[in-house]
Amino acid sequence: MPPGDGLHEGGTGREGPRPDRKPSFPPEETELIPELAPMFPGAGPFLARFLPHSPPTHTGLNVHFCDLHAFLKHLHERSWYGYLHARLDDEHAVVLIFEGRAVTAAAASTTGEQALGELLNLYEQGASLSAHPLPRAHAHVLSGVGSRAWKFNLTEDFTGLYARPSGAIFYALGKIIATMPASLPYEGAFPAPLRPQTLILPSSLAGWAHRPYRLMLRGRDALNPILDVHRAFRTQYGEAGLALLRALHEKLTPAEYAMRSDLALHDLEPLVQEYLRTGYIREG
Repeated sequence: MPPGDGLHEGGTGREGPRPDRKPSFPPEETELIPELAPMFPGAGPFLARFLPHSPPTHTGLNVHFCDLHAFLKHLHERSWYGYLHARLDDEHAVVLIFEGRAVTAAAASTTGEQALGELLNLYEQGASLSAHPLPRAHAHVLSGVGSRAWKFNLTEDFTGLYARPSGAIFYALGKIIATMPASLPYEGAFPAPLRPQTLILPSSLAGWAHRPYRLMLRGRDALNPILDVHRAFRTQYGEAGLALLRALHEKLTPAEYAMRSDLALHDLEPLVQEYLRTGYIREG
């Protein structure tokens, strides 16, 4: 993603934020800290700018022979760490995967859920996709990279990315684990969440997940432990199926339930469609 290839900065951040505590490199430790090469030198979107170079485990994936949702499910089942890169002509999108879940993303002018949607759109249009593994610690550090850098006091247990004009530093629990010659024109930090949340597809791509559903009589009976319908439902769909049905009864959309329960939408969609088909729920 070199300059001029269609990518632009994902956000301007604040002018000149300056963390109170400057990082230092003890001479005896400097040689032990690895310097990571950027995968996309000079990229505009922050996430793309700070992704480390990593040889792909999968490359050249294409909609004509690879179901992307099935591939994402495969990564989820493996609790995979790394990032996906989709390219179609001069358009690019990247998505960071943590524990097999998409947790942050960036495209030309969007971040987060919209950028995840952009990657899927590009793929459907014929983009080539590659998957690049990362160590868990590096993926966690990068999980906080969004549309802007913040003024932030680098505490003793800080985890995240700290960037400045001279380069970037990867912190894990207050310790420097890597550096990278990728920079910002000012000093700022991207704190990583304790547990990164899963991105949910926008309604333009997963409208079913953002709709409310109502339980039919059969669905309400399935939640009543004293009825045979409940026992049959539990046998067929298990505790996970019951939990989803309860969430819909509590007026949560599938997207809201996925966010709260840290689940992948592609695991919920077949259940929702099955509940609709068999008369447990209806769109409401």
